[in-house]
Amino acid sequence: MAKPILYSFWRSSCSWRVRIALHLKDIDYELRTVDIVKKRQQFDEEFRRINPMQKVPALIIDGNTLVESMNILYYLEETQLGTYPLIPEDRLLRARVREISEMIVTGVQPLQNIGLKQIGMLSDEKDFLKFARHWIKKGLTAVEAHTKFTAGDFCVGNDITMADCCLLPQIFNAKKYQVDVSEYPTLERICSKIERQPAFFLTHPETQPDCPPRA
Repeated sequence: MAKPILYSFWRSSCSWRVRIALHLKDIDYELRTVDIVKKRQQFDEEFRRINPMQKVPALIIDGNTLVESMNILYYLEETQLGTYPLIPEDRLLRARVREISEMIVTGVQPLQNIGLKQIGMLSDEKDFLKFARHWIKKGLTAVEAHTKFTAGDFCVGNDITMADCCLLPQIFNAKKYQVDVSEYPTLERICSKIERQPAFFLTHPETQPDCPPRA
């Protein structure tokens, strides 16, 4: 069977979620990079055929092309039986994992996305940063309140879940936008443990082949 192919951009938090999940589930894959910032390769006709939404990530697996990071994570969870589970068996805990994940992927990440600048919205850098920081802080405040009651070592209990796959990339983005994450002590504690796990540091944006060299 052909090796899965992941279309990814080094700084994309959505791509990072999928890289983490593939690593946790011990799935060997081929990485193909898509420069969505400088070259804007997501708008090329070749990539448009892969994902008409012109976004990363996209995963070709089992002879099919899947898009949208959470959809990909759910597919991996449902098809890769016997691998590391991203969602617990307990129904309430499953709901908590989905709840935290959705708070991040729908309530925070889209509202600090550089795509807002590319389509002409908030093109002024100061306005964009003010807007992004507002929504990052609002979202992380809510996630912090939730995880105070659900967290053990990680977001929900003592096992890594889909929620952790979403959290660390968002904290990485928060720091990029100069948000003081010490205001969220539960999340900061969780991330200090998450970032030491191989699936997270081996898939980190700065380890990706398309990450530009540091000056």
